[in-house]
Amino acid sequence: MEAEETSRFVRLRVELVLEVLDDDELTKAALRRIAGEAELPEAERAQAESAVTEDTAEALAYLVDPFDLVSEVPGVELQQASWSSERSGYDADSPEWDLDEDDGEDDDEPDGENER
Repeated sequence: MEAEETSRFVRLRVELVLEVLDDDELTKAALRRIAGEAELPEAERAQAESAVTEDTAEALAYLVDPFDLVSEVPGVELQQASWSSERSGYDADSPEWDLDEDDGEDDDEPDGENER
């Protein structure tokens, strides 16, 4: 058997586009989260506070925790996670943001011939 068939590890790729409706609310929430981390060294705290205050995308990245996404899923344990956020020129009508092109359900290809 190939390693892919026997591996117990699964890479889950998720891409989200969020609209920030209130920069101040998001920044304040990130600052509250930082303030609540008693074990955070002062130098790291100052750096985190500066980052989330200067960049809303950083504030969002500070608040989103991949563990929260899978902690309630039965039978799995998060082994590794990384994430980032950045400002995006999102346009819902642009083909670049058409999620159907990556979902494996391409109507132009017969069943069983989709690349994965």
